[in-house]
Amino acid sequence: MAQDLRGALVGFCNPLLDISAVVDDGLLEQYKLKANDAILASPEHLPLFPTLIESYEAKFLPGGAGQNALRGAQLLLPADSAVFVGAVGEDDYAQKLKGAAEKAGLRTNYMVNNAKPTGTCALLITGPNRSMVANLSAAETYQFSHIAEPSNWKLIEQAKVFYITGFFFTVSPETIDAVAKHALENGKTFTMNISAPFVPQFYKEAVEKTIPYIDILFGNETEAAALAAAFDFGTDDIKVIAKRVADLPRAGDKPRTVVITQGAQSTVVATSDSDEVRVYAVSPVPKEEIGDTNGAGDAFVAAFLAQRILGHPVDVCVEAGHWLGGEVVRQIGPNYPEGELKFVSSGSFAPSVQKL
Repeated sequence: MAQDLRGALVGFCNPLLDISAVVDDGLLEQYKLKANDAILASPEHLPLFPTLIESYEAKFLPGGAGQNALRGAQLLLPADSAVFVGAVGEDDYAQKLKGAAEKAGLRTNYMVNNAKPTGTCALLITGPNRSMVANLSAAETYQFSHIAEPSNWKLIEQAKVFYITGFFFTVSPETIDAVAKHALENGKTFTMNISAPFVPQFYKEAVEKTIPYIDILFGNETEAAALAAAFDFGTDDIKVIAKRVADLPRAGDKPRTVVITQGAQSTVVATSDSDEVRVYAVSPVPKEEIGDTNGAGDAFVAAFLAQRILGHPVDVCVEAGHWLGGEVVRQIGPNYPEGELKFVSSGSFAPSVQKL
C-alpha cells in the first residue's frame, strides 16, 4: 500500500522574485561584490536593482532558495506532498511567485504583509558565476505567530520532513527553534542548508543552538569553509569539515548526515554513525550546454529530499541530486525543464569511501 505523502514536506525560506541579468565585472566592482557569493542588500546596494532593470536585459524569475527547492521536490513527489511557508507583500510580484509554485503543484502558505513589497534578489551572472544580492523587504517580516495559528500549525503536525534554509536565521529564529523541537519530539526529520557564508559568520550563536536538532545539513564548499572558520575547526579539507559537523552534539538519537556539494566537483557525505566519508563523482555538464548555474544547489536539495521521502538510500539521493542539478544548469535561472520530471536511478551509482 502506497504511503500517504500529502503535506509530507514543509519548507521555510524567504520568497523572492529574482531579477537576473548577465553583467560585466565592472558592475560587480562598482558595488563591491564577489563573483560567486550571496549577501543581504545594504542601502548602498539598492540602486543596483533599477540599474539591472533599466540597463541590462533583466529577466524576472520566481526565486528564493527554499521555494526553488520545494518546487523541484514537488515535481518529483506525488501530488500535494510539499508546502512552502514565507512572507510576501500584496502585489504583482507575490502573484508571480504563487503562480510559479502552482505551476509545479507546490502549495504555498504565505504570510501577507500589506505594508511592504515582496522581496527581490538581484542575480548578477558573469560566466559560470552568480552573485546574489537579496532585498528581503516583506520576506524579513515573517513572524512565528503566523505558523503558530492552529490552522497553520496543522501543516507542521502533518509533515514528516522539514527543510529550512540558513537565510531564515535572519528572519525568524523563533520559527526555526519551534519546528526543530517539534521534529525532535515527534521523531520527524529536520533538515537545513547553510545557504551562504554570512550565515555562520554573523549568526553563529543561532546556528550553534540549532545544530543539535539537524538530521541532514546541506551546503556547498564555500559555505562549509565559512562554517569551519566560525567554529574554529582549523582545516579547509571538505571531507574533514563534513565529518566534524556530523559529529557535533545531537539532541536526539538519530545519526546526522552532512552533504557538501562542490559544483562540478565531487559531493561529500559524512554521517555521525560512521568513520567513513563518501565521495561521489559528478558528471560535468558540457560548457556549451550550460545556461547558468543559479538554482543548481536548490535542485540538488530538491531531488535529494524527494528520494529520501520516497525511502531511497543516500546513494540514490545523491545521484538524483546530481541529475536534477545538471538539468537546471542547462536552463536560464532557477527553472526546471518543461514537461514531466522523472528520475530513474542507474542502480550502479556508488561513491569512493575514505576513512577518517
